[in-house]
Amino acid sequence: MPLDWAQVRKKYGKGVSIPTVAGGKSLQITGADDEAIHIKSPLWTAKLSRNNLEKAVELIEQGVIAREPGLFVEDYRVYVADERPTSAAHVLKDLGFLGEDKGYHARC
Repeated sequence: MPLDWAQVRKKYGKGVSIPTVAGGKSLQITGADDEAIHIKSPLWTAKLSRNNLEKAVELIEQGVIAREPGLFVEDYRVYVADERPTSAAHVLKDLGFLGEDKGYHARC
């Protein structure tokens, strides 16, 4: 299922705090617009571009990029961009695109 940007804007448009993939911490999203999701930490601000996130979801669905968050980060750097890959993993996990690949483990 492709990334529904209207849902992304609805979920993150006014800002929200989401859990990190490892848990115990959170990522502060300050908003979302037509071009990007905007994030901040105490030391920096950044954006996750819509184009890169949509490309990542497409590659996840094609099986090119891993669904496991740790592996996803490296794949994102190689196949998409070196644009805050760990933050992208937090967001895509929150949106339900990353997590344990239950289909793979069921076949083992």
